[in-house]
Amino acid sequence: MIWLRSSIVLLVFLSLITGIAYPLLVTGIAEFLFPHQAKGSLIEQNGKWVGSELIGQHFTEAIYFHGRPSMTAEKPYNTLSSGGSNLAMTNPILNSKIHQNIIRERLFNHPGNYPIPVDLIMASGSGLDPHISPEAAEFQAQRVAIARHIPLAVIHQLIQQHIQYPLLEYMGQPIVNVLKLNLALDNLNQKAD
Repeated sequence: MIWLRSSIVLLVFLSLITGIAYPLLVTGIAEFLFPHQAKGSLIEQNGKWVGSELIGQHFTEAIYFHGRPSMTAEKPYNTLSSGGSNLAMTNPILNSKIHQNIIRERLFNHPGNYPIPVDLIMASGSGLDPHISPEAAEFQAQRVAIARHIPLAVIHQLIQQHIQYPLLEYMGQPIVNVLKLNLALDNLNQKAD
């Protein structure tokens, strides 16, 4: 009977440490050292939360840059169903979706036979990726410039300003956060008005 009592005491003790004390300590340290990241890297504009730097958003209008396709269930960029499609490369459903994405990008951006950056055709592993490559942003630049009646050179400059480079060159590729780029576009239009 004594072993049951000591087991229960140990269970309660470890539950308090690992389930309450440790998470509170780590959360407190994160709030102190990295307050922006600890709150979800939320982006605020004009006193209103508009999104997170870490989760993509579904932009469909011609005046905005579009992110990667999202394969999450029910709706694009659904954080409750994050994950890849789990469809094999030989699966006809995946091939059909890829073919649809190619047609959409060709019709929407360049009717010509320009090579389409792969991140505009294929979803990321999580289905929530908020970034595209600089090449994918440049691929869409002409459409955005025409839709917003802004010189193409201004759009190119804005893309260049929003490229995020990895800390060390071998640690990844340059990326562009689609939400931040689109917010900068909206700010550009507001300044012009």
